Amino acid sequence: MPRRIVIKNKGGLNGVLTLVALNSYYWLLDRRHCNLKWQTAIKAIREKINAAIQDMPENEEIKQLLSGSYIHYFHCRRIVEILKGTEASSKNIFGRYSSQRMKDWQEIVSLYEADNVYLGELASLLSRNVSYEGPALRKQLAKAQQLQQELSRREVECQSSAADLRERYYAACKQYGITGENVPRELQALVKDLPAVLDKVGKDAVKLEEQIQLYAAFTNFVCDWSEPILPMLTFAQKKGNTTFYEWRTGKVPTVVERPVVEEAPPDAIDWGDFGKGADTLNSGIAVEDGIDWGISLEPNTEDPAGGGIDWGDSEPAPVEIEIVDAGTDCPDGVARGEDALSVLETSQSRSQFIDELMELEVFLTQRISEMGEEGDIVAMSQFQLAPSVIQSQTRQHVQEKLSQVQDLLGRLTSLRMQHLFMIQASPRYVERVSEVLRQKLKQADILVLKGATMAEKRQEALEEQSRLEPRVDLLAGCTRELQKLIEADISKRYHNRPVNLMGVNI
Repeated sequence: MPRRIVIKNKGGLNGVLTLVALNSYYWLLDRRHCNLKWQTAIKAIREKINAAIQDMPENEEIKQLLSGSYIHYFHCRRIVEILKGTEASSKNIFGRYSSQRMKDWQEIVSLYEADNVYLGELASLLSRNVSYEGPALRKQLAKAQQLQQELSRREVECQSSAADLRERYYAACKQYGITGENVPRELQALVKDLPAVLDKVGKDAVKLEEQIQLYAAFTNFVCDWSEPILPMLTFAQKKGNTTFYEWRTGKVPTVVERPVVEEAPPDAIDWGDFGKGADTLNSGIAVEDGIDWGISLEPNTEDPAGGGIDWGDSEPAPVEIEIVDAGTDCPDGVARGEDALSVLETSQSRSQFIDELMELEVFLTQRISEMGEEGDIVAMSQFQLAPSVIQSQTRQHVQEKLSQVQDLLGRLTSLRMQHLFMIQASPRYVERVSEVLRQKLKQADILVLKGATMAEKRQEALEEQSRLEPRVDLLAGCTRELQKLIEADISKRYHNRPVNLMGVNI
């Protein structure tokens, strides 16, 4: 059943007839301008059109008409007008055309005009364009535009994240003190320079004599402390960054044999031509003729066991194991292994060195704080009997000595030094650090590739937009043309009354 149509009439009988484009089809059915059977008739017409276009004359305008997506009644009328010129030679004395082309297209026009089939088709096309084709194309176009914006945003994010990862990579390399071109090799090179860096710290530790004397005098004066204080700092202040052997034994080694870290050779064994020769085996062992190995492969009849191999005594000889303390298995005066390392290279003595530096730092910091409050008479009288090394100190001078201690402490506990100590203690730490840094670069490369993929997809979306925009414009033009044709046809049926189709928006 046709839906109810709302028609606005303006100005009485001769006023403007306004129709809604979506309802124009049902309005035509409701006013009996065409019937519901037009769809059955249009199938036969479309078949004849498909057959007729197979044989067409060479004409540019006809080519343009046939290049459209859908050929309707007015196109067929225009083709007939063109054929009247191209097929004029086929006209007989009765004014009829003998050309089959002309007959086919005239028949198509006649079928269109029967029961106003063409009007129902045009109204249906208009309604479909407004209701489905137009919104679908606009939706695809909006999706392509939105996809471009989204892909552009993601592309920028990938590039930004990749740049951030690379920046973090080089920042981490800077913390390690390397450039990042060859991380494992550069880290190993840093470890080779570590002894020289620690020797420089040991030379600067010689300047701590006054701080140590002040701390010792203060503790002896305040709490009558008699035991040695800061033994490691005192030793380093006198000896510098000497060997751990000298710190442990108190003797200067005559020979220092530092441990040599050698790269492991590749695990490759040349087995040669195994099994080809009976007397030789290319595995590093050669069996030569004329050597009696004391092994007979012939059975011995005198041996109750029936074997010719002398395995020696049945009971193994006892093995004596001697347990010695660490460091006592080498000659006196020879520093070997851990003893050959310096006190700042050995983790045990280095930790003690740092602990005593922190202890000295805390004392000097507290002493500066107390010196700022010793302006009263009680405090002055309290240190009248103090040694001269305590009374002669000024707050500014103690602050300078504190800065020296903090400088040494900062140089030993910096993040770079911590990494170097870890590398020295564990060779696998180099692999772990290299892998962590390599992952940052790998992730950055992945993001760069992802950004390139986003750029390709964005270009595809742009091409899709370029493909859809002409289709939208073409559909809009065809829809406006259908609007004008329908308005003109309906106007003729109502004594040229003005007709407006509203809601045509593509």
